[in-house]
Amino acid sequence: MKQINAAVEKNKDLILEAERHIWKHPETGYKEYKTSEYMAEVFRGLGYDLVMAEGITGFYTVIDTGRPGPEVLILAELDSTVCPEHKDADPETGAVHACGHNAQCAALVGIAAALREEGILDKFSGRIRLCTVPAEELHEIEYRKELIKEGKIKYLLGKSEFLSRGYFDGVDIAFMVHTASSFYVNQGAVGCLAKYITYKGVASHAGGAPWDGRNALYAATCGLNAINAIRETFEESEIIRVHPIITGGGTMVNAIPDRAVLESYVRGSSFDAITKANKKVNKALCGAALSLGTNVDITDMPGFSPLINDKNLIQITAEAAELAIPEYDFTVSDKTWTASTDMGDLSCIMPVVHPFSGGDAGLLHGSNYEIKNPDAACTASAKLQLGMLFILLSDGAKRAKKVVEEYKPLFRSKEEYLTYVDTLNKTGDRIVYNENETVATVDIE
Repeated sequence: MKQINAAVEKNKDLILEAERHIWKHPETGYKEYKTSEYMAEVFRGLGYDLVMAEGITGFYTVIDTGRPGPEVLILAELDSTVCPEHKDADPETGAVHACGHNAQCAALVGIAAALREEGILDKFSGRIRLCTVPAEELHEIEYRKELIKEGKIKYLLGKSEFLSRGYFDGVDIAFMVHTASSFYVNQGAVGCLAKYITYKGVASHAGGAPWDGRNALYAATCGLNAINAIRETFEESEIIRVHPIITGGGTMVNAIPDRAVLESYVRGSSFDAITKANKKVNKALCGAALSLGTNVDITDMPGFSPLINDKNLIQITAEAAELAIPEYDFTVSDKTWTASTDMGDLSCIMPVVHPFSGGDAGLLHGSNYEIKNPDAACTASAKLQLGMLFILLSDGAKRAKKVVEEYKPLFRSKEEYLTYVDTLNKTGDRIVYNENETVATVDIE
């Protein structure tokens, strides 16, 4: 491991340069053109042949050691968040790396560079796939809906999109390390459905004849209040989170709004918990529409799948931390992260682990977020991941084989998984009014 760590240290300037460059050029999901090309140039400079994603951002490369064994996928995410209040936000788009994906990319550069150093690959068996993937943050849903409509993507999130395209075919194990304020791994994370909600009213003059209108904005605010009213019905064990925002609520103040738009997630610890809570949320949204005689178009789309970190990989991560970065405290938590990641999508069909590295400060997705210690967030992260790779693929890949043999997938194949998540797509007006509007039928399925 000393030789591997030395290989990372040798490339430290390249690693830290990547972190700063990507921080200064933030781009949101499926728009990471500069970031993807920068990473591709770095990888090509290191001598890698790349498979570029067709029509979207991201790429992967496969390293074959020439010795038999499983294939391990290591990922880094290209996209940024949006927080216009951040001092380093892009002045035009509001984009900023307030989730630390820039450090992930820098760590992947360190891994790629270290693996090119003399003698390093001799320590491994099997294959190693390095991948930069777009669109982990689930926002700008309207934009991504348009990409789906145009046939440019099929899924809102990058890892499901890459999975559906076959870019992960042949992979047996996957991991990535996310930036945090300390080094740790937990048991997993909740998943979610993404929701795009349009209340449809009738416009009229707000001063002259407001009684002729049906206020879509008022219906939307009633919908928000209705969701708040059902929160106590969510079971604590299912870790339900619902947090809608209003993205459109009228175009001019002297007209009754005929359209109001909400975006939301329904998060939960399992697919069953998410779908059960989502039915309650849809009832609340429909009830609000009924109360003002409006309609509501609810589009439900698969977001993140619940993440289940593989028990064997959790253990390997802890061992790797002790081996590769003993100067840092590393914690194994028994908790489930109440945020979400599309690493959960991969955990449905292969053993996955999603640990965290230290080095950031401030509020995640907030205006004071920063990479405070880039050496921890990038260099130590690269060492940790190479330590995990060393444990998995050294000694004839014995530990990797054990992980694969003992893993019990939630779905038997990517095809079965993608077929299931496709059933979560539902869209359309949820209320049917009779001609005299005395009776309404609510369709919540």
